[in-house]
Amino acid sequence: MKPKDIEKLIPAKAFQIISATVSEFRPAQVKAISAGLLEGKSILVCTPTASGKTLIAELAALKCILEKKSKAVYIVPLKALASEKHREFSEKYSKIAKIALSIGDKDSSDTYLSDYDLIVTTSEKLDSLIRHHAPWIKSIGCIIIDEVHLLNEPDRGPTLEVVVTILRSLLPNAQVIALSATIGNPEELASWLSANLVRDDWRPVKLEKGIFLDGSIEFD
Repeated sequence: MKPKDIEKLIPAKAFQIISATVSEFRPAQVKAISAGLLEGKSILVCTPTASGKTLIAELAALKCILEKKSKAVYIVPLKALASEKHREFSEKYSKIAKIALSIGDKDSSDTYLSDYDLIVTTSEKLDSLIRHHAPWIKSIGCIIIDEVHLLNEPDRGPTLEVVVTILRSLLPNAQVIALSATIGNPEELASWLSANLVRDDWRPVKLEKGIFLDGSIEFD
């Protein structure tokens, strides 16, 4: 599947950028599109690292922002990753969407975010924003959860679970895009998120296993 095959399904401004950088969609991206990604369906993507999960999230976010005139929030576990994603998205999409990074003071509602379209943040910061009744929360139309498998992590898991639960309660019509390379119970998680499950084993570089001994490797 090529970008031209979905030209009528995404905003023209988004298509111009995507088609200039993507010649052909990867298997996980094709499966996500077929599963209703561009029709507002919630999707849980469980595929290997570098298989194209981020572009799946970008397509959903851009469609939400440009067509529905709603906000998209991109939730990551770490401040460093949030900064990286903010820089990446700004380089690609700053001409068609206003992109913000919110990882600072947890005692602020960051009202300035009302003027932004795509907000990159951590689960802890978003939890604080919800508790401070940030007025723009109700404008979110797309919730993206990166590294969603961390729901099982003892430290960050409970906060992420609470944030997702509250957002789904406040925003029952919002599209949820959850991304992970490793999930032990994908079917159960997809059911909890009311999401269509996308699984694929394709990776850009073949993964091989072997044993290194005495200066040589013997592969399986």
